[in-house]
Amino acid sequence: MGNVGLLLVGVVLFVNGLVSIGPVAPRSAAPLNLFVGAAQVVLPTLVLAQAHGDAAVINGTWPSYLFGFTYLWFGLIQIFDIEPQGFGWYSAFVAAVAAFYAIRSVGTDPAFSVIWATWAAMWTLFFVLLGLGIDRVGSFDLGRFTGWFLVLLGIPTCTVPAVLLLNGTWSTSPVAGIVALVVLGVATGVSAGLARGVAEPAEVGIGSAVPQPA
Repeated sequence: MGNVGLLLVGVVLFVNGLVSIGPVAPRSAAPLNLFVGAAQVVLPTLVLAQAHGDAAVINGTWPSYLFGFTYLWFGLIQIFDIEPQGFGWYSAFVAAVAAFYAIRSVGTDPAFSVIWATWAAMWTLFFVLLGLGIDRVGSFDLGRFTGWFLVLLGIPTCTVPAVLLLNGTWSTSPVAGIVALVVLGVATGVSAGLARGVAEPAEVGIGSAVPQPA
């Protein structure tokens, strides 16, 4: 379930990134957010109902709710134009949880530690944009930066790991962690370059993620 979820969230991150930079209208992305959000809530519930108190299953499953609620909530915002401040502060909580998982994964799975850190950065951006209402810093368009960050890193942090995990070729070596860190650094730099000097702020679109498969 976790690996399949990664495939789905890769699409959500990518599409919501396109919402942020303009090519996709917010309401046209709402069905995808609602569908994946529902899947991220219903499927973990079914798993937990059959976990029989297994701590490993529970700990590997419950974070899906955090991101499932992200999908559902943002889909409703897109459809009904709900004020986003509450969602922004909720994103701060999700970012904190993702940061915890990033730290916890450093010694066992360096590459996924970087992925968790990337998701923590994404949700921190949602907090700043939607919770605090800060969308520009001088000529730096934070909304556009967020959009490009999602577009460039949605597939690498979700779809690529899912394919590798499903095929049993995922690496937990330190080298894999270094490669992931380089990808994050390059994508961040490119996103920052594309966000500078833009005259009009972009729409803010968000994506979500799923916890590392157990």
